[in-house]
Amino acid sequence: MHCPCGSGRALDACCGPYLAGAALPADAEGLMRSRYSAYVLEDAAYVTATWHPLTRPASIDLDPPVKWLGLVVKRHEVTAEGEALVEFVARYKIAGRAHRLHEISRFVREDGRWLYLTGNEP
Repeated sequence: MHCPCGSGRALDACCGPYLAGAALPADAEGLMRSRYSAYVLEDAAYVTATWHPLTRPASIDLDPPVKWLGLVVKRHEVTAEGEALVEFVARYKIAGRAHRLHEISRFVREDGRWLYLTGNEP
């Protein structure tokens, strides 16, 4: 199976080890791609575990069913030691209607681990 993140690699050679807890992404882009893969694979536990505790919602509901269509990472920028931005566009459908999420996400690294902090539309 190809990795949903769009890398072109097999899931087990890309985001699979992150989702399984066997490895940590080396940078914010790797975390963002693995979080996208988690959404595609409906792995709410991984999405929750990689969300910073200060901004993490009490629960994550992956309903209504979303058909994820693709991810394009537009930019990955280290902004300071242990801080980075990732700009991306994710395309998806809900009930047959196409949508597009364009976001600039902020990530922080704590204790050697990257975490999603916030995201805003550009």
